[in-house]
Amino acid sequence: MQSNQDLTILARTDPLQARIWSEMPTWAWISYGLAVGTGLAGAIALLFRLKAAIWLSAICVIAVIAQFSYTFLLTDLLAQKGLSTALFPLFILAMAVIQLTYARSLGTKGALR
Repeated sequence: MQSNQDLTILARTDPLQARIWSEMPTWAWISYGLAVGTGLAGAIALLFRLKAAIWLSAICVIAVIAQFSYTFLLTDLLAQKGLSTALFPLFILAMAVIQLTYARSLGTKGALR
């Protein structure tokens, strides 16, 4: 949804978010895609009990951090909207870390092939 958002429509309701997305650098978009793709692939690998779940989940965590580093460190989003805007991104990061932790624990137990 974020990558296909019509920024002119978004700008009517949230001009700050529209500006941030329109100025988002390529590396942040790549991080976004990697976070989504490796997170999903890692979850599927967990369902099939594959060792790939560990490294896919690790890449996901790194990509989530990279993506949100743009949003929260390189824009004025927090100053404009406050700390509450970080709650959902923190939830996303927490879920990625939980997935990685679970994958690593299964790997340690020998439950992944």
